[in-house]
Amino acid sequence: MRYALISDIHANLPALDAVLADIDRRADTAATYHLGDLVGYSSEPNGVVARIGERAIAGVAGNYDSTVATGYKHCGCRSENPRQEELAHVSFAWTLAHTSADAKRALEVLPFRLDLKPLGGHVAGPTVTLVHATPNNNLVYVTADRSDDFLRKLAAQARLAPGDVLCFGHTHRPWHRCVDGVHFVNTGGVGRPKDGDWRAGYILLDVGEAGVTVEVARVPYDLEATIAGVRAAGLPEDFAEFLRSGGGAPATASRAGAQ
Repeated sequence: MRYALISDIHANLPALDAVLADIDRRADTAATYHLGDLVGYSSEPNGVVARIGERAIAGVAGNYDSTVATGYKHCGCRSENPRQEELAHVSFAWTLAHTSADAKRALEVLPFRLDLKPLGGHVAGPTVTLVHATPNNNLVYVTADRSDDFLRKLAAQARLAPGDVLCFGHTHRPWHRCVDGVHFVNTGGVGRPKDGDWRAGYILLDVGEAGVTVEVARVPYDLEATIAGVRAAGLPEDFAEFLRSGGGAPATASRAGAQ
């Protein structure tokens, strides 16, 4: 069974449409799922939510989705410096004000977790678990430098066994690792990559009796259209520059001292 997994679209409709077109060209993809954060940081929250609904793409709630849906005081995003924190508040206030009531209702009913059984529930086989960040909390960043012990704790929280797959986003950086037979897959980001590559990213996950394979797909999209939308909405120019740079240089993959 091959799944296309998309995450962290963040109101970037041109990026989403480019990814969906790429998935459509792959006749062997059985289903597409999203892993949350449909809105925030760009200018088309309603368009993205509508497109997900039009395509009947099931998925889970990201932190941005649930906080916008419930009118929470902030998005719960982690900021590394005062400027980032300021920008996070600007983005959240704009998104809260410009996301329609219909879109908020769609975000509000997204589940926290989805479990898929690629071989069917009538036989023993792997489970693919979809969450936004971790099985218990959609604010924790599961980065590639997390220790094996940290990942073991996530597997225990989700009650996963060897052969199972835990899929998550939130960091906007794709990676894959196997610990004690459990696969951990970060789906990267469609609309706001942070790995230094501006192109929209998603994951192709193959799960079957032969095992698990993971492919990172990158898709160019109409970046200038997204930037024009950011500017027309009056959002900070920082957001446009972030999109151009793909979030800047990739983070180091050192695992020393990870908690």
